[in-house]
Amino acid sequence: MKPPPAPNAFRIILVLLCVAACAWAAPVRLGMVGLEHDGAGPFLTALRGRTEAKLAGIVETNRDLIDHYQSLYGLGPELFYTNFADLLARAHPEAVISFTRTVDHAAVVQECAAAGLDVMLEKPLAINLADARKIAAAARKDAIDVLVDYETTWQPAYRSVFDLVRGQHIIGPVRQLVVRAGHRGPKEIGCSTNFLEWLTDPAQSGGGALVDFGCYGADLETWMMEGRRPLAVVAAVQQIKPEVYPKVDDQATIILEYPGAQGIIQASWNAPYDVRALEVFGRQGYALAPQGDLVRVRKAGAAESEFTVSPPAGAAPEDEISYFVAVARKQKHPEGLCSLEINLTVMEILDAARESVQTGRRIELPQAAPAQ
Repeated sequence: MKPPPAPNAFRIILVLLCVAACAWAAPVRLGMVGLEHDGAGPFLTALRGRTEAKLAGIVETNRDLIDHYQSLYGLGPELFYTNFADLLARAHPEAVISFTRTVDHAAVVQECAAAGLDVMLEKPLAINLADARKIAAAARKDAIDVLVDYETTWQPAYRSVFDLVRGQHIIGPVRQLVVRAGHRGPKEIGCSTNFLEWLTDPAQSGGGALVDFGCYGADLETWMMEGRRPLAVVAAVQQIKPEVYPKVDDQATIILEYPGAQGIIQASWNAPYDVRALEVFGRQGYALAPQGDLVRVRKAGAAESEFTVSPPAGAAPEDEISYFVAVARKQKHPEGLCSLEINLTVMEILDAARESVQTGRRIELPQAAPAQ
């Protein structure tokens, strides 16, 4: 005896489930806006062979950059567009990642928001707090997600330290945070001429090491302090290599004052090696991440322990592409280090740090209103 046919409603549900499954299985079409940031190259490399995302098109007008990336990655001319409107009309992106100059971030987000497209930006969020608030306003108005991409977001040691400190509370109340972030300098490590031209121009990048690496510290420390903004900010900068970087600082220290705790950010284009080190000291011990896959922990009265952190066996490591795809598919809402909320506070800190440098004063931050 044959079973009775499924009711129409049940059939409709099955069809909708199949359609949703197919949509999620299909790669998300990612549009790129700009090739002016050297992070564009590693992103294109990481995109090769991925099944969850594909390149829909690139907006760029600089012929030298277009030729460079075409020759390096075998990109066909059909992938390139001279403006955002053409990218939308002909390439139909489902989300956008930007590799423009920092000064252009607000304009990119406003265009993406008007089109209803989620967008991921290279760090920092914006050139200043005023532009950051424009980004937040556009994101709220058109209900899109904005992510800020830091390499530290995807490295497991920092998340492990957060869990030890905030999840397991193994070191007690936090008393001091230290982040050291830097390298030998953008010119010294071989950044492209085009990238150097705007990265070392404060009108286009916001500043030197204070912004370029200070944002890492502000991001990590705001996250570790569970989103709380500091009471006050004090900063000092130096130009150790004025002959190389005549327009910007190449070394900076920022001090954040919290109730019962202090944050220290050391940002440098003079470090002897590439460093992103997080140290959290509590009343009962410390948790350190000297690099992205290594954690050191010590509790009062005990010896230090050290362990490496890696994804579980058989699990693919989470990175900016997989995370952004999940956001674009509405499977995730941005949280933590890459979130808009955390990065609005980052921009408050950086603006206050620049003001402290200019005035020589301790800059108090408002505590009542949210950082929007």
